[in-house]
Amino acid sequence: MQPVAFFDIDGTVFRSSLLIELVDQLIAEEVFPPEAELSYKTQLEEWREREGEYQAYIDAVIATFLAHIKGVHYGTFAEIGRHVVDEQSKYVYRYTRDFIRELKRDGYYIVAISQSPKTILDEFCEHYGFDKVYGRFYEIGPQDSFTGKVIDEHLIKNKASIVQRVFDRNENLSRNQSLAVGDTEGDISLLESVSTPICFNPNRRLYEYAKRENWKIVVERKDVIYKL
Repeated sequence: MQPVAFFDIDGTVFRSSLLIELVDQLIAEEVFPPEAELSYKTQLEEWREREGEYQAYIDAVIATFLAHIKGVHYGTFAEIGRHVVDEQSKYVYRYTRDFIRELKRDGYYIVAISQSPKTILDEFCEHYGFDKVYGRFYEIGPQDSFTGKVIDEHLIKNKASIVQRVFDRNENLSRNQSLAVGDTEGDISLLESVSTPICFNPNRRLYEYAKRENWKIVVERKDVIYKL
């Protein structure tokens, strides 16, 4: 039986958010209108000034993406996604990058779970040897253009359901020695579903929850990795 390791991607492996980088590039290449940036500029500035929460910022980016993706041709989207990954794929945390390599050597089945679009996730995760990738699917209509609808959103929103799905569909995978790595309270259901939860660079809400549950906490700051 093969053990499994689950990783959140944005903020856990990748040092930014794939969706943020994708939206910025879609605006830069005028696939999205220039004014689209105004939809999340306030939340971005508030987060940079440490007056607002990162979640408010990423929620605004998601809303911007959903508001403008309708009518965009899949080929254009995929090409820009590849460009983003080509530029950004090495901007990862040393701890999780090296941890994935170590787990691969130890025979783990490595799974990525993220709220970013699966198209760009597939491109990114290929660089790091993930065995399975779960991300958001967006409906494609006539002329291979996006309709603006999310497919099976209920499934990807609940990361615990993805964990269950992985084990239900793979009889050779074992829950014994299973582990997961996440960075925000949105990963709590994921972390609760495995034997070894690891909170990496957690935000305040996840940190407080992890302390109560006595979960392992790891922080990477500059070139130093702290284990709390």
